[in-house]
Amino acid sequence: VKNPRVWIPPVVASAITGPIATCVFKMEMNGAAVSSGMGTCGLVGQIGVISGWFDPSAVAVEHGAAALAPGAFNWLGLILVCFVLPGLISWGLGLLLRKAGWIKERDLLLS
Repeated sequence: VKNPRVWIPPVVASAITGPIATCVFKMEMNGAAVSSGMGTCGLVGQIGVISGWFDPSAVAVEHGAAALAPGAFNWLGLILVCFVLPGLISWGLGLLLRKAGWIKERDLLLS
């Protein structure tokens, strides 16, 4: 990695949005375990959350999960935590790190 400081914005975004997802929006991963930790990679994480709303996995049911009809609050949480907040936090922190000189113009380019 040319400059490992480029990881700071997305890591900080994850550290902020994780607690918001669980504490504010009460989001749980009740879908297939393979969907956990995938983030927005092919929307696998989001599809796992959505499928867990409608049809929780057997393991989730064993731990007390039940199907639910997601409301506006659930959808708002999913959109904010998975797309809007990480984008805004990463972008804003990236700007600050560029102004501080920690991230330079060509640090994100692949050779």
